[in-house]
Amino acid sequence: MTKIKYFIVLFCCIILCSCGIYKFNATSIAPDVTSITVYPAENRAMKINPSLANTLTIALQDKYRKLTKLEMLDDGGDLEVETTITSYDVTATAVTSQEVAAQNRLTITVKISFTNKKYPDEGFDKSFAAYQDFDATTALDAVEAQLVDEIVEILVEDIFNATVANW
Repeated sequence: MTKIKYFIVLFCCIILCSCGIYKFNATSIAPDVTSITVYPAENRAMKINPSLANTLTIALQDKYRKLTKLEMLDDGGDLEVETTITSYDVTATAVTSQEVAAQNRLTITVKISFTNKKYPDEGFDKSFAAYQDFDATTALDAVEAQLVDEIVEILVEDIFNATVANW
């Protein structure tokens, strides 16, 4: 019986100690990379949400500030993130039997140009898209701010992971 207790205690210790190995917000930034520049987002979508570019820029800057030790520079950082909003669309996703939209989807697509001046091979140009659905009987104006905040949160997480978290 004491062998079983010993094994259980040992097993619990191993499990508890191993939990410190994995970090879900861990970044893979080389030690000699010390700064980042997140340029203001440029809005080139056909339909323009006037606050989206600023909201996205601030959310990206906040994410890097909170989860990395990188110094935020206005220009010339070791890492550079340039964001272009390429699409801001509302489409019908569900149609009733009377061929009327039952649900709509707001989709935002952004193109990211990521530059790592110290390790140029890590740079990329990539598009990211995220969406949120809403009831078609609700006007977009009534839910737009909340939907945009939710979509920006998803986009920022995806961009952060692609640039410095290597997920």
